[in-house]
Amino acid sequence: MKTITSAELREKFQAFMESKGHHRIPSASVIPENDPTVLFTTAGMHPLVPYLMGTPHPAGTRLTDVQKCIRTGDIDDVGDPSHLTFFEMLGNWSLGDYFKKEAISWSWEFLTSPEYLGLDKDRLAFTVFAGNEDCPRDEESHAIWRSMGVAEDHLFYLPKENNWWGPAGITGPCGPDTEMFIITDKPACGPDCTPACSCGHYLEIWNDVFMQYNKQKDGSFLPLAKKNVDTGMGLERTICVLNGKKTVYETDAFTGILSRIAALCGHSYEESEETTRAFRIIADHMRTSTFILGDDRGVSPSNTDQGYILRRLIRRAVRYGMQLGMPEGFTAEIAKVIIEQYREAYPELSRNSAFVLEQLQLEESRFAKTLRQGNKEFDKVASRVQNGVIDGLSAFHLYDTFGFPIEMTVELARERGLSVDTAAFEENFKKHQELSHQGADQKFKGGLADQTVETARLHTATHLLHAALRKVLGDEVAQKGSNITAERLRFDFSFGRKVTKEELAQVEALVNEAIQADVPVVCEEMTVPEAKSKGAIGLFESKYGERVRTYKMGDYSFEICGGPHAEHTGELGSFKIIKEESSSAGVRRIKAVITGNN
Repeated sequence: MKTITSAELREKFQAFMESKGHHRIPSASVIPENDPTVLFTTAGMHPLVPYLMGTPHPAGTRLTDVQKCIRTGDIDDVGDPSHLTFFEMLGNWSLGDYFKKEAISWSWEFLTSPEYLGLDKDRLAFTVFAGNEDCPRDEESHAIWRSMGVAEDHLFYLPKENNWWGPAGITGPCGPDTEMFIITDKPACGPDCTPACSCGHYLEIWNDVFMQYNKQKDGSFLPLAKKNVDTGMGLERTICVLNGKKTVYETDAFTGILSRIAALCGHSYEESEETTRAFRIIADHMRTSTFILGDDRGVSPSNTDQGYILRRLIRRAVRYGMQLGMPEGFTAEIAKVIIEQYREAYPELSRNSAFVLEQLQLEESRFAKTLRQGNKEFDKVASRVQNGVIDGLSAFHLYDTFGFPIEMTVELARERGLSVDTAAFEENFKKHQELSHQGADQKFKGGLADQTVETARLHTATHLLHAALRKVLGDEVAQKGSNITAERLRFDFSFGRKVTKEELAQVEALVNEAIQADVPVVCEEMTVPEAKSKGAIGLFESKYGERVRTYKMGDYSFEICGGPHAEHTGELGSFKIIKEESSSAGVRRIKAVITGNN
C-alpha cells in the first residue's frame, strides 16, 4: 500500500473525478440549511438533496467534493480506537447522468490503479443488494464487479439493512448500493464471515448508492426516469487503512494535534490507557468544536440545538484536559494547531479564527464557574446521604447538569468516606444515550428533502425577512442559519442587541408589502461575480461553485440560493412574526408563520 497524506488523498480523489468529467464543488456548511430534523451535515449527499430530487445544479450533472461532516450520536464513545464526531467525506455524484457501469468501474480504477491508491485487488471485497419482495436482486452491479476481475468469493449479496439507501423522506428517490471493503489482517470470525460482520476482518472504505426507484405513498417502488449516483469515502478511515495504521489517531489527521496536547500537559499519548483515551477525546472534540465555530454559519455554545452539542464537546474536552493537568486556555492553543492544519482545505477557519478562539476562551471560563457550582451541589448531595451511598440519579444529575464525570463523583465521594451507586448511574446514563441516539440518528425526512408547497413558501419568506431586517437594522445583519418545517420558519441572524417591538413591526410590514405586491420569483443562473455585481446577497459564498442560482423578487430581495421557492410572492398570503429571542452571543432568532394562499 502507498503512504499518503490527507491533503494528497483529497486532491487525488477530486482530480481523478475531474478527469471523468466531474465539476469540483466546495464543501457545504456543517450546519444544514432549512432542515429541522438534523443538527449537523451528516453525509456528503446531505447538502445535495434538492439536486438529487430534481433541481438542476448550476455546476452540471457530474459533481465531486470533500464534505465536512459531523455525527454526534456516539459522543460518549469517543476515546476508543474508531469513533469520531467530525470526519471528511470524499464524494462524487451523477445527477441523471451516468449510472452503475461507470460508477463501479471508476471506483475499481481509483482503488486499484498504481496511479491512484494502488490497493492489492486480493485485499478488496464488495457487497451488493440481495433483493427483497419490493425490489429485485442487484445482479447488474454483481456482473460489473465480476467483469472488473473481482473473484466470486470476494463478492457478497447482503439484505436491505446492509445495501440500500433511502428514501430521504417517507417517499422519494431510493435504491440499492454497493459497498467496498478492505480485508484486514484480523482473522475472519468463522467460515460464514461476511462484510456484514462486526468482527473487524472487513473494513468498509467506500459506498456507491444507486438511486433508481421512487417510493410511493402506498409503499410501492417505481423506476425513476432520471437515475442518480451518490458515493461516499471516509477520508480518515481510508488514510488509516492506506498507511497501515491501527487507528485514525495515528494518521496525520491527528498527529499534530496530539503533539500539541502532549507539549501542553507534559504527558505522552501512550503513557497509560487512561491517558490515551483522554488525548483522543480532547483531540476529537477540539477538532469538531473548531469546525463548528469556524464555519461561516458558526454558532456559539448555548443550551439548545447545535450550540448545546458544541458546549458538550468543549466541556468534555476541558474535563479531560483538567485530568491531564492542562493549563488554563488550552482549548484555544489546540484550536490554533487545527486551524493551521486545515486552513488551506477550509479557508473559512482562518476567516473566522478570532471568533473561534474567543468563544473557546469564554466557554472554558464559564465551565470553570459551572464546576465550582457543581462542587457546591455535590456538597448538598453528600450532606443528604444517610446510608453512605450516593444514589445513581443524583450522580447522573451531577454529570448531566454540571459536567461531573462519574469518576470525579466517585473520587469526591471516597474523600468523604462515601460510595456511589454506579450501577444505577449507568442505568440513567444508558437511558440518556438512547434518547441522544434517537435524536441524532433521525434521517433528514423534512427540510429541503420535503419540497412541499408549504416549505417552498416558507423558504421564500426567509428571503423577504432577511431583506427586511437589513433594511430596518442595517447591513450588519447577516443570515446565520434557518430551519423550516411545514408549519413555521426559524431564522437566525447576526445582530448585537434585542430587536425592539417597533423594529419588528417595521420588518413584518415590509415582508407583507412584498407579499401583497405579488411579484414573480425569478430564478437565473450566473457566476458569483455576476451575481455580486448585480447586487445579490451571496450568503455563505464558499459553498458555491463557479455558477450559482439566484432568486430575485422585484426590488424586495435578490439572493444566491439553492432551495425550493414559490413562483410569486403573493402565494405566501400573509407573514406574522411569532417570537424574537437570543440564539447565542451576537445572534438573534426570529420565528414566524405565513397563512399561504391556496
